Order: sequence, then C-alpha cells, then structure tokens
Amino acid sequence: MTVATSTPIFGTTTGFSTTLKCKECGEDYPLEAKHICEDVCFGPLEVKYDYDKLRLSVSRATIEAGPNSIWRYRPFLPVATNNPIDVGTGMTPLVKSHRLARRLGLKNLYIKNDAVNMPTLSFKDRVVSVALTRARELGFSTVSCASTGNLANSTAAIAAHASLDCCVFIPADLEAGKVLGTLIYNPTVMAVKGNYDQVNKLCCEVGNTYGWGFVNINLRPYYSEGSKTLGFEVAEQLGWQLPDHIVAPLASGSLYGKIYKGFQEFVKVGLVDDKAVRFSGAQAEGCSPIAQAFREGRDFVAPVKPNTIAKSIAIGNPADGIYALEIARKTGGNIESVTDPEIIEGMKLLAETEGIFTETAGGTTIAVLKKLVAAGKIDPDETTVAYITGNGLKTQEAVQGYIGEPLTIEAKLDSFERAMERARTLGRLEWQQVLV
Repeated sequence: MTVATSTPIFGTTTGFSTTLKCKECGEDYPLEAKHICEDVCFGPLEVKYDYDKLRLSVSRATIEAGPNSIWRYRPFLPVATNNPIDVGTGMTPLVKSHRLARRLGLKNLYIKNDAVNMPTLSFKDRVVSVALTRARELGFSTVSCASTGNLANSTAAIAAHASLDCCVFIPADLEAGKVLGTLIYNPTVMAVKGNYDQVNKLCCEVGNTYGWGFVNINLRPYYSEGSKTLGFEVAEQLGWQLPDHIVAPLASGSLYGKIYKGFQEFVKVGLVDDKAVRFSGAQAEGCSPIAQAFREGRDFVAPVKPNTIAKSIAIGNPADGIYALEIARKTGGNIESVTDPEIIEGMKLLAETEGIFTETAGGTTIAVLKKLVAAGKIDPDETTVAYITGNGLKTQEAVQGYIGEPLTIEAKLDSFERAMERARTLGRLEWQQVLV
C-alpha cells in the first residue's frame, strides 16, 4: 500500500448539511476533516443540517423509491455526491420475535438484525460507507481506523471496493475471526500491544503526522452519522412509526446517540409522528463506565480498564458516554451491565429461540434485555426493539466450551438408535456429548 502523506482537498458542501457544530459550545466549523472544537472548548463536533430544506425535499415516497441500502436516506447523510460508495449496506431485517418474546414475557419484541449486514456482517458497514464516501470527497487517498475488530473489517472491505489505500490498527489480542476478516481484504494491519484506548491514542498521533483519513477520528462527525440509518430503518420497517422502547449496546455511546438523532430527524421533517421512545443501553460488567455512571447518578463517566469477552464494546474511555447518559435519563430509559457468563447465555438464548447467531455485543444486549424485563423496567405491551450489531461467527471463542460437541456415531443404524435413546434419556441440554 502507499504510505505517503495524503493531501486532502477540503470541501464545503454536503447536500443538506451546513456546518460542523460543537455539541458543547455551539461553535460552527466548515465541513472539513475535523472532529473537535479546536478554537473554543475542545468539545466534539457534529454535523448540522437545514431541516427546513429537507422537509421540502423528502417524503416517504421518495425514500421508498430509493436504493435498498442506507443510501435511500442520502439527504439525511453528510455527503454531496450522487454516487456514494454503495455496497448494499443496510435495510437489514427487523425480525418480529415470537419464541424469545414468549420466553421473556413480552408481546411486541423486534430484533434489528445487523448480524447480516453487508459486506462484513456488522453495523460498522453503515458508518464506514458514509465515512469513506466523505473521505473520497475530501480528497483522501489513504484511510484508516482504530478498531476493536468490526470497524477494521468494514474499513478494509469498503476501502478495497473504493480503491482506497488502507491501514488499520487493532489491539494485538483481538479474536482470530476478526483479524482474518480484515486481512482477507489485503490492507496493512497494525496489531498494537495494548487495549483499544491505547490504540486510539496512537492513531491520533499517526493521523496528525501522516494526514490520513481516520474514519473514527478526523472523519468521525461524518462516520457517526451512518448510525442514524439504524433509526431510520426501524421507523420505516414499523410502518413509519417509532417504537416505544429500544435496547442497544454501548461502546463509545455514539451508536446510541445517533439512533436517537435519527428518530428526531424523522419527526422534524414530518416523516413520523412524534412519540416518547425510551432508550436503554447495554454494557459488559468488565467494561461498563457508562452503566456505572448511570447507576451512581453521576453526570460524568470515569474511565476504566477493559476486562471482558465483549471486546467489540470494550471501550474504557467512551467519547460519547455523557451524551448516552443524558439520553437514557431524559427518555426514562436505563443503562445496565451484565457479566461475561450472562453474555454467553444471551448469545445462546437468541440463537436457540430466533436462529440468530450474534457476537458478544449482541449477547450483552439480549442479556440486558432479559435483566430489564425481569426487573419490571420494560412493559410487556411496549413495542420494543433490540439492536443486534454483529455476527457470532466473528467471536466463536466466546462460546467454545459452552455449547458442547456433536454426537459421534458409527455409520450403523443401531449406533444411531443408541445415541438417540441416550439423548432422550439425558434431555436436550445434555445431547451434546461424544457417543459411539
């Protein structure tokens, strides 16, 4: 790959977006590759839109006539081009749950299944498609990211499709499936001896030195907007209405906040009726700085050192943690954490009831969903959506040793019959053992 410094050509227009705006002090900036308020308070920047113009330009019909991907919502995304990087990302199934809902005692449960998203089986394909489209508009030739796995997969894959040079940074102890799922696209992969927060710090230094487009650093305002499409799709798939309650995983807190923003934007332009939606978040106990802050009533998030099997959401110093706290509290939601054994049980529960194999982040979401229901914090009659953000094939190590082995038999009918009799005697949960 090319490692020479990229020279971005900064653009100023992106469709209906107008400026980058600081979420803390409100300072406006041009639509450049910038993610913090350098002139005033060092707060995070977010894309601002002209909703009056949007309201006049979009309708349910124009969206429904669009491509079967996130780009049906292009007016709500911060790009100017009519030729975005479209690899079929988005419009993943919203599955009406029956067996899991009955198991938990819910009547209207839906699973938003981004475990089958294209091209790399996680929601990160959404954010990367937007970030790299904008990176190309800004003139970057080399793109990069700091990743706990899924983002590296997506960045490498979509960069390959877009003919962009790619170098990604991951913690050295990442799950094998996620490492392989990045290497196959032939980027340069840097495995850093350290946790995600240390990887991210290094990436900031590299970005400043080489001028690359880091999707979750200098391109972060554009990248994060891709998560809004998870809100847009749910509203459209529910028949152009909002749910009553959502449960989503929390890592940096960005996904959570952008789903909220997506719902609000649809309300602002008149695509859906306004409605109170409760937002609940899920974290692993071994990396739960936002849940801890919520539980203790704090308005700040204290960094922690991650120690959990849920590596994809193991961010000890979450950039948008305080905003996730604010959303949960103002919507009447909750933020809970669960142990690693509960995460494994959550993965198994979703698989055996709905046939969806999720990674550890999804197991965290289902385990927290179960915990909230048991605590009476989800009304059984509510329309509840649980967001599953990644595929279990990437984190097989998490369940190895917990799901047993195949029944091994001879190629003879009587061997099969002995095995079946033994299985019936022991019960379904003890079928998985070696029998000859």
